[in-house]
Amino acid sequence: MTALSLILIFLATVAAMEGFAYVMHRWVMHGPGWFLHASHHRERTGRWEANDLYFVIFAMPSILLLLGGVQWQWGDWATAMGAGIAAYGAIYLGFHDIIVHRRIGHRHVPRSAYMKRIVQAHRLHHAVETKQGCVSFGFLVAPSPEALKRTLARNGKAGLRAAKGVLES
Repeated sequence: MTALSLILIFLATVAAMEGFAYVMHRWVMHGPGWFLHASHHRERTGRWEANDLYFVIFAMPSILLLLGGVQWQWGDWATAMGAGIAAYGAIYLGFHDIIVHRRIGHRHVPRSAYMKRIVQAHRLHHAVETKQGCVSFGFLVAPSPEALKRTLARNGKAGLRAAKGVLES
């Protein structure tokens, strides 16, 4: 395979992972996989949460493809795909766990319109504590915060997280 075709496979895999992440988040993590993902919609009490197991689960195809491409002679395409999945995982880790959830302390403040949109969309996703009624299931591509707020308003208050410091009446 040519270097260009491998780069294209890598880039296509990174892009396709956003669609895969959306589907998994919307219909698996907020469906039958809620037993793990629910921990991510609650306040974390320690360094880890059950939802972190998804990172391990979603790394498996990358590891398998990298092993297949490098050690088991499946072809360079497998290495490029495995690297693309790993790259998406690294991007997701950086945006989601570090920038949005601040699991590693830092002083970075998102300033670009794109980063502000991604952060706000994810925060609106976390405005809901239950598996139903959430908005914004992708991560690198997100609807506008205004559209997400309209959807949340249409969904009513079911599952909506109470604002910190506000007592229920």
